[in-house]
Amino acid sequence: MAKQPIAHLFRLDRDSSSSLQAQLRARIVETIDSGVLPSGLKLPSSRKLAGELGIARNTVSLAYQDLIASGHLISRERSGVYVAHGGHTAKVPAVAGPKSRRVQSAIMRKAPDRVVPNEGLRYPADWRQLPYPFIEGLYDRTLFPIAEWREASRMALAVNEVESWSTDTGEADDELLVEQFRQKILTRRGIAAAADEILVTVGEQQALHLIFELLCGAQSTVGLEDPGEPDIRSLVHERGATVRYFPVGDTGVEIASGLEGIDLFYVSPSRQRPTGVTMPDSERAALLAEAHRHDTLIVEDDFECELGFLADAPPSLKSGDRDERVVYVASLSKVLSPGLRLGFLVGPADFIRAARRLRNLTTRKPSPITQRTAGIFLSLGHYDAMLRNHFGIYERRLIALRDALNHYRPLSIAIPPVTGGTSYWVRGPENLDAEKLRVAAQNSGVLIEPATPYFADGQGRSNMFRLGVTSLDESRIRPGIEALSREMLKLMNAPADAGSPQRPAEDSFPSLPGAQLQRLFSDQRLNYQTVYGEPCIIELFADGSMRGRAGYAQEDRDEGRWWIEGDHWCRQWNEWAYGETGRFLVAREGNRILWLDDDGRRIDEALIAPSRD
Repeated sequence: MAKQPIAHLFRLDRDSSSSLQAQLRARIVETIDSGVLPSGLKLPSSRKLAGELGIARNTVSLAYQDLIASGHLISRERSGVYVAHGGHTAKVPAVAGPKSRRVQSAIMRKAPDRVVPNEGLRYPADWRQLPYPFIEGLYDRTLFPIAEWREASRMALAVNEVESWSTDTGEADDELLVEQFRQKILTRRGIAAAADEILVTVGEQQALHLIFELLCGAQSTVGLEDPGEPDIRSLVHERGATVRYFPVGDTGVEIASGLEGIDLFYVSPSRQRPTGVTMPDSERAALLAEAHRHDTLIVEDDFECELGFLADAPPSLKSGDRDERVVYVASLSKVLSPGLRLGFLVGPADFIRAARRLRNLTTRKPSPITQRTAGIFLSLGHYDAMLRNHFGIYERRLIALRDALNHYRPLSIAIPPVTGGTSYWVRGPENLDAEKLRVAAQNSGVLIEPATPYFADGQGRSNMFRLGVTSLDESRIRPGIEALSREMLKLMNAPADAGSPQRPAEDSFPSLPGAQLQRLFSDQRLNYQTVYGEPCIIELFADGSMRGRAGYAQEDRDEGRWWIEGDHWCRQWNEWAYGETGRFLVAREGNRILWLDDDGRRIDEALIAPSRD
């Protein structure tokens, strides 16, 4: 075999970000470990292999040198380079055959029935190949600051830095990273914390697991948001605790029933998960007062703490904590990258000591080199620069999503107003089945997330779903919502499944003839509501001009024109509705104006305003 060409075993990719030297070294190791290149085999000279591969001789020589140093190859003077004896291959024992299901399940039969299976998000593994992935939390890798992170990584590998993170420092976290959390993130949330009141975790989920492991037991009663994060319900169930659910309204979780008997209360006040609603200051104060009254501990999940760009973000709940009953959780995942798995929790020093000891019994602390790299990254100002960049990108994407939803009715934002974040909680018509829509939309390249798994009963609000903007750029949002709207209309007009109850069909409305439309809309004032719940006034004048004023302060304004074509009412705004011509049939029910498509389906509606005389 030594005399046979072996270059075909070392496939190199010249378009790869990895150097040819590194690729060749990896390919040689693979062929040795797999036994393709046996111990004692003589390899071609560097000159010969370089010629066969079409690369520089020096590239081969350096790869050989590295592998000799690592023990994969040996060099014999005046003889050549050989695969090392005994090397890195190992005999793998033959598999006796497939294990029986009885043997496989023996462990779980004896395990306590505590862990709740979590199906997770249902989207295909190749989701990046689909044009419209509206799945919140999926990462747009084009936003990762590669050059800046490499700079921080290089600095973390300097000799003095390696000495600081490579030694065993026990349970202690990286001092630089902790200090950066204190200075750059917590201060923006109104939190003053000492270094011993902060614990770095392997993502936000580990932080929450530590909290519930320490503060929640079989005798505890836990208050949870509904709808809320399914993983939180699983954590509580795993601890065997009793659960009371509190509904989420337009201003966040509602505690009208009080917190009496609640030992631990989980809340996401700044960007409720999953609806995105923000709790106002007055209700935050009321929640803290109620928790104090009943000696209830609070877990504050501030998972999108840095993404309140459509309005000034209120300070954290923790910032108003006066008797140390709030444990605060956040992470870098939303801004930096989910793959880094860096989160942190803030609480009293004695609680942090207990959480640190518990962390040490499981995964221990996050990788020291990752901590140091992240600390350097923050200290150089790269995180703040990235945050500012994300503000602009996510704001444009969220507004684009809002505008598309406003254009392609009958979708609406379920809980307005949303002041930031990366998703909208969307409501379809009452007769919409969001799970069926998910399946149909995926066939058209659109990924959505039905709301049902977020509700405690696993059934409620079947017409709701969530749309996120983290993984698709602004240019794909409008065509994605257009495709989703098409699939929704098809689904709603399809016959019911055999054996299932027939959903009520949408009403059919008789449209008005053109002559009546001209009289109806001349010098008329309409009260309208946008898809995101804001009021809008539309004034129509006899000369064919029109004026619109939207928003609670009528801050969003536009002008346009309207006209009649046959039995269709037409309009075109200068900026609203993408400046495109809309063409509708019109029906009237009392003081209600209904805009219809050519099949008579209701697209939108408005109310005729009372006379100003």
